Amino acid sequence: MMKAITVLECHNELGEGPIWHPLENRLYWLDILQKKIQRYDPRTGEYQVININHLVSALGLRGTNTFITAGEDGFAFWDSDRDTFHPIGHPEKGKPNARFNDGKVDRDGRFWAGTMTTHDTSSTLYRLDENLMITPIIHNVTISNGIGWSPDDCVMYHADTLKHTIFAYDFDHENGTISHKRELVRFSGQEGNPDGLTVDANGCVWCALWGGWRVECYSPEGKFLEKVEVPVQQPSSCAFGGDDFTTLYITSAREGLSTEQLADQPQAGNLFQCQPGVCGLPEPKFAG
Repeated sequence: MMKAITVLECHNELGEGPIWHPLENRLYWLDILQKKIQRYDPRTGEYQVININHLVSALGLRGTNTFITAGEDGFAFWDSDRDTFHPIGHPEKGKPNARFNDGKVDRDGRFWAGTMTTHDTSSTLYRLDENLMITPIIHNVTISNGIGWSPDDCVMYHADTLKHTIFAYDFDHENGTISHKRELVRFSGQEGNPDGLTVDANGCVWCALWGGWRVECYSPEGKFLEKVEVPVQQPSSCAFGGDDFTTLYITSAREGLSTEQLADQPQAGNLFQCQPGVCGLPEPKFAG
């Protein structure tokens, strides 16, 4: 068992979507509810907050100073130099209370992002191709969350939070299609639910457990391997970063915690880190 420590006291309402930018050597992540994009340079300690005017819930690398995003307004490009957004489209525009949640770029340059709801299974995981075509891939989702791929691109992982499950699929990376759905890990729901995840260079899946005070690591076969204790109830996502991708960064949230809970968890919403002794993989860039 390992313990994560606070690296930055940012007190996010809903910290999410960490991604390491290898050219800048900085970590980017979001405070979804406070409408903030954040970046942190571990070499200098510099922490910057960019205030935006709408909810963004997922970031992916693209080109120099540009990102692909998903949020309440659908898919969009973000120019970090000019701090401008360029809309692409929203497949659920007009649907009440619909917004995107987690998202990630695969190694063939496609951006995958899913929507969320807390009351039924009407959400969907979508794929955005380099030609900017939006395709629904997985239907009947509750809260679409962590996404990742095995190092050989043969398996895709997807967390459906309120189904308490990380699912695995056979992945055809050439066509961006999936098949052979199965459960990698099913949680009880009593000790946390699967949120954001990342896959290390050995193919093991690291998943933040919302409500569970921890991040857990599982083998490609679904065997429990390791636990990282986090001193807050709501770790939300995780990503490897640093010069050699050996630091696991963990975001967290204050959302929904009572005054008493916040008093007991003064580090809620902070950015954490640990050194799990394995390496992560660089995040791919969106090809569009």
